[in-house]
Amino acid sequence: MRVAIVTESFLPAVNGVTTSVCRTVEELHRRGDEVVVIAPRTRADGPASFDGARVHRVTSVPVRQFDVGLPTPELERVLGDFAPDVVHVASPFVLGARGLSAARRLDLPTVAVFQTDMAAYVRQHTPGPAGAAAAAATWRWLRRLHSWADLTLAPSSSALADLRDQGVPGIASWGRGVDASLFNPSWRLDALTRALRHELAPGGELLLGFVGRLAPEKEVERLAELADLPGTRIVVVGDGPSRAPVGAALAEAVASSATRPNRPPAFLGPRHGDDLARAYACLDVFVHTGTAETFGQTLQEAGATGLPVVAPRRGGPVDLVTDGDNGYLFDPDRAGDLRAQVCRVLASPGHRAALGRRGRLRVRERSWSRVVEDLVAHYGRVIRDRGADRAA
Repeated sequence: MRVAIVTESFLPAVNGVTTSVCRTVEELHRRGDEVVVIAPRTRADGPASFDGARVHRVTSVPVRQFDVGLPTPELERVLGDFAPDVVHVASPFVLGARGLSAARRLDLPTVAVFQTDMAAYVRQHTPGPAGAAAAAATWRWLRRLHSWADLTLAPSSSALADLRDQGVPGIASWGRGVDASLFNPSWRLDALTRALRHELAPGGELLLGFVGRLAPEKEVERLAELADLPGTRIVVVGDGPSRAPVGAALAEAVASSATRPNRPPAFLGPRHGDDLARAYACLDVFVHTGTAETFGQTLQEAGATGLPVVAPRRGGPVDLVTDGDNGYLFDPDRAGDLRAQVCRVLASPGHRAALGRRGRLRVRERSWSRVVEDLVAHYGRVIRDRGADRAA
């Protein structure tokens, strides 16, 4: 099969969209499929190929630290020359919209992957009454461009419901895989992991950690609720435009604690591969804060590492966390509930360990190989349907 993937984000940028595209390319290559990736040109040098797939870069402009691909005619030329069996459009918004319209003109089957709740992000970034209007306008655009796709795939029941409520046609579920061989509890025995753990918790503190991009939509400032939990330390892995305000807010929350202040929050910066796996393995509890997640890949990675998880009772995490089984969900609209749910995890070492073991069991079979086989089945469906339409 020949697959063209049009993505709003790709290496060297690292985020959920890039990760899912990279894992999809790897699994398609393993199957023997031929793939081309069409992505924005980046300010930092990005690869010209990835795991056997040629990466074609299109003109882009920087917007809030993102390189946004421009909808130029070159995209249609690439699709025409490659002649794919199916066009996969990852998290379409600007470049992806051009990819979908170009595929329509070329009569190519299309699968769009809804991965970023842009309407929620726009609302968070637009203060006051204008936020609701901006979010509604964003949904009108998303509804229009997804209507150009033969099939739209959503990663969670919450995202699927949002698409259905907004009148997006032709929708189905497609989850995400996790590399349970990379993210696993055995990293706790690694010498470098133990050294990092000793550095972060020299007094035997319990480490409460967040992993992800530091941006307003991730709401990492919510961790301030945990600042005065005795014998704990906040650890943040990642970087982004909110690094400075998040750092200041968390440091102030710890320093101003009414009880004896904990150690200041630790910011480890961006980590990848083995270093990221070690960072997870250092933690005692994984805490996710964003309320606009369509899935929550870091929750799966934490679960694969054997960590109990606390996350909002909203969006993608609702599918990934079950109260009392692998962690707890907090009410983001109730002040203090994040702290209360973390305290439930910390109630006893045995309870914490049991939550982590069950979390590992829940995700260890969600391999990217299995997930991409499901994706290929969706590809086959839209290819067959397009062939039937042509025949008719």
